[in-house]
Amino acid sequence: MSFLKAIGLMSGTSLDGVDLALVETDGERIGWLGPTGYRAYTPAEQDLLRHALADALVLKDRKARPGSLRDAEALITQSHAEAIDDFISNNKIIKKDIAVVGFHGQTVLHRPREHLTVQIGDGPGLAKKLSIPVVYDFRAADVAAGGEGAPLVPVYHRALASTLKNSLPLAIVNIGGVANITYLDGDNDPLAFDTGPGNAPIDDLVRERTGQKHDFEGKLAAHGNVDQKIVVKVLCDPYFAQKPPKSLDRATFATFPLHFLLTEDAIATATAIVAASIAKAFDHLPKRPTSIIVVGGGTQNPTLMAMLRERTGVSVKSANDIGWHADAIEAQAFAYLAVRSVKGLPLTFPTTTGVKIPLTGGVFVKP
Repeated sequence: MSFLKAIGLMSGTSLDGVDLALVETDGERIGWLGPTGYRAYTPAEQDLLRHALADALVLKDRKARPGSLRDAEALITQSHAEAIDDFISNNKIIKKDIAVVGFHGQTVLHRPREHLTVQIGDGPGLAKKLSIPVVYDFRAADVAAGGEGAPLVPVYHRALASTLKNSLPLAIVNIGGVANITYLDGDNDPLAFDTGPGNAPIDDLVRERTGQKHDFEGKLAAHGNVDQKIVVKVLCDPYFAQKPPKSLDRATFATFPLHFLLTEDAIATATAIVAASIAKAFDHLPKRPTSIIVVGGGTQNPTLMAMLRERTGVSVKSANDIGWHADAIEAQAFAYLAVRSVKGLPLTFPTTTGVKIPLTGGVFVKP
């Protein structure tokens, strides 16, 4: 199979900005991992996106754009176009060498039980702005076929892990706004599901209590005391006992019962809930992983990483420790998935989303 160069884009539920990555792949093997980039959202842009999340809660039609959603979709499309133009210029990339752009868009609602998942972003509009083919709307086909529509990245995790010499079974844990786990053991299809809350409720709590964007280097949590009774109470939610496949909307665990705790204690407890919910996910794995590789924004929180080591009792490494780019993996994944989509290869599997058969996805559009 021929190798293609693709640019992947990811705007996650943390609402911090757009990650970019250049990947060369044939849809199976990774030929080359190129430069990565980032375009931060301004405070005003973040406010608009938060309003869009609130307005999306009433959606029943995935194509409807009530309230602030229309403006937010225009923002997502324009900000991604600007990010790619700057990325191409800064890295001296020859535009005609890019076969396709993988455009995830911004998830504003994810309710697979209602056969509803909404990622805002105008794929045809982005292709026209860039003069490059685009693959977008990656989740819809899976949800329409009865799958969870998430997580999508496990097939890329498998490709990355094939380059390692780690002992198996191995778990790759992505801690973004929501956390998810990919379990890999030999040549089997990856097993994956959302474990529970990730950075989103921690970030929201920090913003509410301190005005800061996030708990920088986990320092607030490090100085707080964990209320273990609250951790146990939250983990009694039926979601954690539910067998996979399963996935979450950002709003599912938007808040925890922490209002009566002092700020540092509340943030420490919220962080412990994330670590404990990831450890709880081991209950649903065929075998206990020998090690965990953590990707995503959670790698920047040493307190969360330490809690995860304590809760799981296995080796926990950041993707950066093994030469991967922890913050760019989802962007790389959507470059990889775009090529798989172009070649008609499956993006989702019965073991990742619960879809009945391995299924391709995404919508391809030319400029």
